[in-house]
Amino acid sequence: MHRFKISELGRNVFWLQGPERDHLVRVLRLSPGDEIIGFDNSGAEYKAVVNTVGDHSVTCGILEQDYPEVEARTQVYLVTGLSKGEKMEWVIQKGTELGMAGLIPLRTKRAVMKLEGNKAKDRVERWQKICGEAAKQSHRVRESKVYPVADWKELKDLLPPTTQWIIPYENEKSMTLRSVLKEFNPQEPIAILIGPEGGFEESEVLLAQNTLQAQSVSLGPRILRAETAAIATLTLVLGYYGDLG
Repeated sequence: MHRFKISELGRNVFWLQGPERDHLVRVLRLSPGDEIIGFDNSGAEYKAVVNTVGDHSVTCGILEQDYPEVEARTQVYLVTGLSKGEKMEWVIQKGTELGMAGLIPLRTKRAVMKLEGNKAKDRVERWQKICGEAAKQSHRVRESKVYPVADWKELKDLLPPTTQWIIPYENEKSMTLRSVLKEFNPQEPIAILIGPEGGFEESEVLLAQNTLQAQSVSLGPRILRAETAAIATLTLVLGYYGDLG
C-alpha cells in the first residue's frame, strides 16, 4: 500500500493536505475505497481507507494502528560540512533510508557552498522534503530531521547534552571507530562530524575535540570522499549496535 505523511490526525480519521493530497489524487489516482498507510512522525502508522476526496484535502478512515519496530534503537546524527551539487541531497536521502535521526548542515572553512538567510532556509526545506520521500520509501515511521544551517558555536545547543561526538579524521592513525563505539553508551545520542570537500582544517578538529569532546577516529588507510565517509560511518555505527541486521 502507498504511504503518506499525515497532515492532521483526528479520532479514527486523518486528513491529507497539500502535496500529500495532490500526490494521492493526481499522481496515484486513488479514490474512495482504496487502502493506504499513514504516519505522523510519532512512531505510529495507520492503515486506513480513503473516504472522501475534496478539493483541498483527503479524508481517510483509520482501520488499524500499529507501532512497527523500524526505527534505529540508537539515535545517530550526521553533522556534515556543506557540499556543492547533489552530494548533500544524496547523503540526506541515503542517511534517512539507513535510519539516521537527523542531519545538521555545518558551515566550515573549506566549504565551497555558502548558504545564508532565505537561501539557507529554502535549501533546508528542500532537504526536509527529500527526508520525507526517503522515509516513505524505506517504510520508516519518523522522518529524519534536517536542522537549520549551523555554525560551530551552535552545535552544542542543537543536540542533547548527553550526545557523544565522533569526528573521522585522516590524520588519526591509532584510534579506531570500533574501539570508540565500544566505550559509548548506545542509549544516548551519537553525532558524526563529517567535513566538506577537502575535509576539516586542523583547527576545526581541535575545536570539536575541545568544545564537544569529540573523539577523532580513523576510517582506514584510504581517503574517502565526504559523502562516502558520511554514509560509511553511519552504516558502521548503526551496524555495530545491531540496527542493520
